[in-house]
Amino acid sequence: MRIRPVVIAALAVPLVASNASAQSATVIGNAGTTLSVAPVTDFNEPWAMTFLPDGNLLVTEKSGNLLLVSQDGEKTKISGVPNVAYGGQGGLGDIVLHPQFSENDRVYISFAEPGDGNTRGAAVASATLVRDGGSASLENLQVIWRQQPKVTGEGHYSHRLAFSPDGEHLFITSGERQKQTPAQDMEVNLGKIIRLDPDGSTPDDNPFQDQGELAQTFWSVGHRNMLGIAFDGEGRLWAHEMGPRGGDELNLIKPGENYGWPVVSNGRNYNGSDIPDHPTRPEFEAPEASWTPVISPAGLVIYSGGVFPEWQGDAVIGGLSARAIIHVELGEQEDGTLAGEVERFDMGARIREVEQGPDGALWALEDRAGGRLLKLTPADAD
Repeated sequence: MRIRPVVIAALAVPLVASNASAQSATVIGNAGTTLSVAPVTDFNEPWAMTFLPDGNLLVTEKSGNLLLVSQDGEKTKISGVPNVAYGGQGGLGDIVLHPQFSENDRVYISFAEPGDGNTRGAAVASATLVRDGGSASLENLQVIWRQQPKVTGEGHYSHRLAFSPDGEHLFITSGERQKQTPAQDMEVNLGKIIRLDPDGSTPDDNPFQDQGELAQTFWSVGHRNMLGIAFDGEGRLWAHEMGPRGGDELNLIKPGENYGWPVVSNGRNYNGSDIPDHPTRPEFEAPEASWTPVISPAGLVIYSGGVFPEWQGDAVIGGLSARAIIHVELGEQEDGTLAGEVERFDMGARIREVEQGPDGALWALEDRAGGRLLKLTPADAD
């Protein structure tokens, strides 16, 4: 295990202009690491991104736009995106490539979908990405999964996506839509992590086989609002989720386990009332890392590149309320957990998404209108 540097919040230095270029900047983490931050372009409420094999990006905007973006910032709007229920936390969400994208050009998108009676729910669709000269479109779009039931409200959709390392299964985070109790209800798929075959069918080796047809799609239960999900190099699945007032979590996801929401949390209810902490109910899986005050985690990548060799195998998390990028070591910690914060970088803006680029650089999306696409490299690599 690497020795973790002492983390002292007062050392955090916000993003500052670099003398090297008017377009670049540096940010110094609270353990002394200096990053070079190069803005590429900006968006209207960007939410997610993924890299294509040719190095271009696909970027979603919450209002319903999907954009093909070059690494120098040239943007092409992609047609064929379904109508989304835009508002609150809802809209166009995540995007990932089919594991055989190079052969089939299939992509997967998540979005908030309108329903009857002012209700909404997350949905996931697959489609073929067609590029023809200077235009691009989604074709043969098929919805393969929906939150059941659709409910009122505009929060906690989650709808982050990840394929297993073998490419055989799609994992979907399904938030509890700010309703709390559905997370423990086996007759609804809110507050769960879902595991499906790529065509949306249900694998017969999912853990909850004897609790109804819908429960057969569940991989884990008892979740709140999960805005990051990723596999590490050992094939382990990690997901983070927002706590209420305190208690943001990074969880090692195990099949068939219950993560306790809303029965336990290391945070408190918004009205100030107490929620029992995780140690009071050992039958629930406890987080490997927890944050109070919250960081409001959004976006998650397990780093595997060569640009940051000391970060290999570690998690990188975007922070919304923290306005930061958080580096988390994955491995046995002194307190017996398997994750611990190493360093925090004050970015001066809400960070919605983080990704690893094909060359090993880190990329981030700022939240909200005017949110920028940023490329991050070690400052000494410039």
